Amino acid sequence: HIHIHIHIPSYPPSSSSSTSTSSTSCNKQQQNYQQFTMDAYRYLNEQQLTEALCPSYAVAIGYTGIVAAATLSNFGAAWGTWKSGVSVIHTGIRHPSSVMKNIIPIVMAGVIGIYGLIVAVILAESIPSPSKNRDNAYSLYTALAHLCAGLCCGASGLAAGGCIGIVGDYGVRAVGYRASQISLFPSSVEKQGYSTIPDTDGAEAGGDDMGVQDQSKLFVGMLIMLIFSEALALYGLIVALIVSQHTYSCLEG
Repeated sequence: HIHIHIHIPSYPPSSSSSTSTSSTSCNKQQQNYQQFTMDAYRYLNEQQLTEALCPSYAVAIGYTGIVAAATLSNFGAAWGTWKSGVSVIHTGIRHPSSVMKNIIPIVMAGVIGIYGLIVAVILAESIPSPSKNRDNAYSLYTALAHLCAGLCCGASGLAAGGCIGIVGDYGVRAVGYRASQISLFPSSVEKQGYSTIPDTDGAEAGGDDMGVQDQSKLFVGMLIMLIFSEALALYGLIVALIVSQHTYSCLEG
């Protein structure tokens, strides 16, 4: 019996593919670790942890709300005064006695500018100055609240001013020249005479008086439309005052 023993040496498997795979995963882990380390370093070494809530441009946003409240409201007041004023002048040329009663739309349009002034002053007083250490106390939350308050008051005033101007223009041209003969709170005797108010002056009266009835109702209806148009700006003022109270200070928080 002949026994033949063949010894086959065992070589380790090829490590080229496994080495490349492990090196790639190690590089990714190292990059992720470095990125995490840098992010943590930047976060922990900020001057304040609330710097993201109080950027330097927050003041610009707050002052934009002030500009919006003042300019848009004044634009609406000027629009209403222009439209109503032209009709008052046209009517007052032939009917000077009706000018003072027809001045109501102009007064109501001017009040809208006061609403914007009030909101602008309140917002301006609510913006604090930076501290001596150059720390910004005005947060982005407060700045956006002030911006929304200014836009709310300004846009409402702009819409109300346009509405007052258009209603006042057409209303004064239609029934304004009869305002000198109309009483808002007439007596029992005056109520009987409203249906006989002529379309023309006394010098031209005596002609056709048919179709002229209850002229006081037209004038009072115009006043009601003006009042509810003014209420639009008042709603914006109320909401702006409430929103302006939502504040957050970075130094106190």
